[in-house]
Amino acid sequence: MAGSGRKNGDSTLVLALAAGTTVKEAAEQVGVGERTVYRRLEDAEFQRRVAAARSEMLSRGVGMLADATTEAVSTMRKLLAAKSESVQLAAARAILELASRLRESVELEQRITELEQQANGQVASLAIGQTRAAFGGSNGSKRVS
Repeated sequence: MAGSGRKNGDSTLVLALAAGTTVKEAAEQVGVGERTVYRRLEDAEFQRRVAAARSEMLSRGVGMLADATTEAVSTMRKLLAAKSESVQLAAARAILELASRLRESVELEQRITELEQQANGQVASLAIGQTRAAFGGSNGSKRVS
């Protein structure tokens, strides 16, 4: 893979590895040897590109799931009015269980955010205190001995 060929091959290799193909499969897709793939994987920048591509793929997947969630909830709501009482009961249970889990997740996320903000505030206060101590007081003027 010389010149732009390597760049194109690297892009294909990045996508293949990010998608979870094996080294052997990725090498075959790109038309290089497995050793070449392993050598590329030793490069920190190449590893970063694979991780970034995988992250983008996962982000798109989460977006698609979020979009399908609305439709799934609509389906469960429709099932609440089904003729079969067992179907109605299953839909009601599913909705209540999922709502409870969602509430717990939202509350946990809020608590984590609050703790992070408190920790960041404490780190900032500590840094200010250390700076003041280094300069010998609270007004920022260095004491001369």
